[in-house]
Amino acid sequence: MQRLIEGHKHFREDIFPNRKDQFHLLAESQSPRWLFITCSDSRIVPDMILQTGPGDLFITRNAGNIIPVATVEDGATATIEYAVEVLHVRHAIVCGHSDCGALKAALTRPDPARMPLASRWLAHVDEAFLYRQPLNPADGEHAELASLIRGNVIAQLENLKRQPSVAAAVERGELGVHGWYYDILNGSIEEYLPQEGRFLPLLELPKT
Repeated sequence: MQRLIEGHKHFREDIFPNRKDQFHLLAESQSPRWLFITCSDSRIVPDMILQTGPGDLFITRNAGNIIPVATVEDGATATIEYAVEVLHVRHAIVCGHSDCGALKAALTRPDPARMPLASRWLAHVDEAFLYRQPLNPADGEHAELASLIRGNVIAQLENLKRQPSVAAAVERGELGVHGWYYDILNGSIEEYLPQEGRFLPLLELPKT
């Protein structure tokens, strides 16, 4: 705990005073432009990867960046609805990542007796197997897992588009939806292009 306490001390003494005006404005309201749906994995730090800051991203996270399609509410879909209907975000991004433990587990299936909740949660990634991408030699020995992780990005992107609030906002031209794959090893991001049916490096795409 001491490491966290020291980190907070540094923030309070050295960082907060220099950005006090910004935080005072944010204390009144928020207007993030982007909804960022990603994995709980500790190695994924959106503000570091994208060089964003307080107030920029509205973030929801869970194991496997999953967006359930169900008749009952859950944390992910409730957050999405709020982001679209109340915050009026302009873009919604589903971001998977390399070496994802949830997708590793989907390949091996954890023991339901030991992890009953996780086992049921992984049922939400079953459609990832339908969208598995061609093996990429650049992924080396992890190519099979990477192809499934990219497939899961596509599956969850489809689930995102099925959310009523998202579907309506997209239809009105008020919301763009995106599927990303982040590679921890080299720091790169790929975006899924539905019209081409493949992932391409984000930095090589036309600016929008």
